[in-house]
Amino acid sequence: MSLSEETTEPTPTIRQEAQSGIEDSEPVGSMQEFYRLYQELLTITLVITGIIFVSVWIFYSLNIALNYLLGACAGLVYIRMLAKDVEGLGPEKQKLSKTRFALLVIVILLASRWDELQVMPIFLGFLTYKATLIFYVIRTAFNAD
Repeated sequence: MSLSEETTEPTPTIRQEAQSGIEDSEPVGSMQEFYRLYQELLTITLVITGIIFVSVWIFYSLNIALNYLLGACAGLVYIRMLAKDVEGLGPEKQKLSKTRFALLVIVILLASRWDELQVMPIFLGFLTYKATLIFYVIRTAFNAD
Protein backbone atom coordinates (compact mmCIF):
# COMPACT_ATOMS: atom_id res chain seq x y z
CA MET A 1 0.00 0.00 0.00
CA SER A 2 1.44 3.36 -0.95
CA LEU A 3 0.85 6.63 0.80
CA SER A 4 -1.41 7.85 -1.98
CA GLU A 5 -3.79 4.92 -1.42
CA GLU A 6 -4.37 5.70 2.24
CA THR A 7 -7.50 7.54 3.28
CA THR A 8 -7.25 10.84 5.06
CA GLU A 9 -10.19 10.23 7.38
CA PRO A 10 -9.38 10.76 11.06
CA THR A 11 -9.14 7.65 13.21
CA PRO A 12 -11.41 7.72 16.27
CA THR A 13 -9.51 7.50 19.55
CA ILE A 14 -12.39 7.21 22.01
CA ARG A 15 -15.38 4.92 21.64
CA GLN A 16 -18.70 6.27 22.86
CA GLU A 17 -21.38 4.09 24.38
CA ALA A 18 -24.64 4.45 22.45
CA GLN A 19 -27.07 3.89 25.30
CA SER A 20 -25.48 5.82 28.14
CA GLY A 21 -23.67 8.54 26.22
CA ILE A 22 -20.63 7.99 28.46
CA GLU A 23 -17.23 7.96 26.80
CA ASP A 24 -15.25 4.76 27.26
CA SER A 25 -11.51 5.43 27.33
CA GLU A 26 -10.63 2.11 25.66
CA PRO A 27 -8.07 2.78 22.91
CA VAL A 28 -9.17 2.15 19.35
CA GLY A 29 -7.22 1.69 16.12
CA SER A 30 -3.79 3.26 16.19
CA MET A 31 -3.66 3.44 19.99
CA GLN A 32 -4.20 -0.33 20.20
CA GLU A 33 -1.34 -0.75 17.76
CA PHE A 34 0.78 1.58 19.91
CA TYR A 35 0.05 -0.49 23.03
CA ARG A 36 0.87 -3.74 21.20
CA LEU A 37 4.17 -2.26 20.02
CA TYR A 38 4.94 -1.01 23.53
CA GLN A 39 4.26 -4.44 25.05
CA GLU A 40 6.34 -6.15 22.37
CA LEU A 41 9.28 -3.80 22.90
CA LEU A 42 9.11 -4.33 26.67
CA THR A 43 9.06 -8.10 26.23
CA ILE A 44 11.99 -8.08 23.81
CA THR A 45 13.93 -5.76 26.14
CA LEU A 46 13.34 -8.05 29.11
CA VAL A 47 14.48 -11.12 27.13
CA ILE A 48 17.62 -9.38 25.86
CA THR A 49 18.33 -8.08 29.37
CA GLY A 50 18.02 -11.56 30.83
CA ILE A 51 20.31 -13.10 28.22
CA ILE A 52 22.97 -10.42 28.60
CA PHE A 53 22.74 -10.44 32.42
CA VAL A 54 23.36 -14.20 32.59
CA SER A 55 26.14 -13.98 29.99
CA VAL A 56 27.92 -11.18 31.85
CA TRP A 57 27.54 -13.06 35.14
CA ILE A 58 29.09 -16.20 33.61
CA PHE A 59 31.95 -14.50 31.74
CA TYR A 60 32.76 -11.63 34.13
CA SER A 61 31.39 -11.36 37.66
CA LEU A 62 28.17 -10.93 39.57
CA ASN A 63 29.11 -7.33 40.47
CA ILE A 64 29.49 -6.30 36.83
CA ALA A 65 26.29 -8.18 35.91
CA LEU A 66 24.39 -6.32 38.66
CA ASN A 67 25.78 -3.01 37.37
CA TYR A 68 24.52 -3.95 33.91
CA LEU A 69 21.13 -4.89 35.39
CA LEU A 70 20.89 -1.51 37.13
CA GLY A 71 21.47 0.25 33.81
CA ALA A 72 18.99 -2.02 32.02
CA CYS A 73 16.35 -1.26 34.66
CA ALA A 74 16.99 2.45 34.13
CA GLY A 75 16.53 1.82 30.39
CA LEU A 76 13.18 0.12 31.06
CA VAL A 77 12.06 3.08 33.16
CA TYR A 78 13.19 5.36 30.32
CA ILE A 79 11.08 3.39 27.81
CA ARG A 80 8.10 3.62 30.17
CA MET A 81 8.54 7.40 30.52
CA LEU A 82 8.88 7.76 26.74
CA ALA A 83 5.73 5.70 26.14
CA LYS A 84 3.74 7.82 28.60
CA ASP A 85 5.04 10.95 26.88
CA VAL A 86 4.11 9.66 23.42
CA GLU A 87 0.70 8.52 24.70
CA GLY A 88 -0.06 12.06 25.84
CA LEU A 89 0.65 13.63 22.45
CA GLY A 90 -2.33 15.26 20.84
CA PRO A 91 -3.74 18.60 19.74
CA GLU A 92 -2.94 20.27 23.07
CA LYS A 93 0.52 18.70 23.52
CA GLN A 94 2.66 18.69 20.40
CA LYS A 95 6.18 18.15 21.83
CA LEU A 96 7.87 15.45 23.86
CA SER A 97 9.36 16.51 27.17
CA LYS A 98 13.07 16.17 27.78
CA THR A 99 12.90 15.39 31.50
CA ARG A 100 13.44 11.68 30.99
CA PHE A 101 17.09 12.37 30.07
CA ALA A 102 17.58 13.33 33.71
CA LEU A 103 17.19 9.63 34.55
CA LEU A 104 20.37 8.73 32.65
CA VAL A 105 22.25 11.66 34.15
CA ILE A 106 21.23 10.69 37.69
CA VAL A 107 22.20 7.04 37.21
CA ILE A 108 25.60 7.93 35.70
CA LEU A 109 26.29 10.48 38.44
CA LEU A 110 25.36 7.90 41.06
CA ALA A 111 27.69 5.38 39.44
CA SER A 112 30.58 7.84 39.33
CA ARG A 113 30.18 8.76 43.03
CA TRP A 114 29.63 5.30 44.49
CA ASP A 115 32.74 3.07 44.55
CA GLU A 116 30.87 -0.23 44.08
CA LEU A 117 29.19 0.92 40.87
CA GLN A 118 30.89 1.03 37.49
CA VAL A 119 29.88 3.53 34.84
CA MET A 120 30.50 1.46 31.70
CA PRO A 121 28.30 -1.58 32.53
CA ILE A 122 25.52 0.72 33.75
CA PHE A 123 25.67 2.81 30.57
CA LEU A 124 25.70 -0.29 28.36
CA GLY A 125 22.78 -1.68 30.35
CA PHE A 126 20.88 1.52 29.75
CA LEU A 127 21.48 1.15 26.02
CA THR A 128 19.83 -2.27 25.97
CA TYR A 129 16.62 -0.63 24.81
CA LYS A 130 18.51 0.54 21.71
CA ALA A 131 19.44 -3.09 20.95
CA THR A 132 15.75 -3.89 21.26
CA LEU A 133 14.87 -1.22 18.71
CA ILE A 134 17.55 -2.48 16.31
CA PHE A 135 16.28 -6.05 16.71
CA TYR A 136 12.69 -4.94 16.11
CA VAL A 137 13.55 -2.91 12.99
CA ILE A 138 15.60 -5.74 11.47
CA ARG A 139 12.88 -8.29 12.20
CA THR A 140 10.20 -6.00 10.77
CA ALA A 141 12.26 -5.35 7.64
CA PHE A 142 12.66 -9.05 6.93
CA ASN A 143 9.00 -9.84 7.70
CA ALA A 144 7.76 -7.09 5.35
CA ASP A 145 8.75 -9.12 2.29
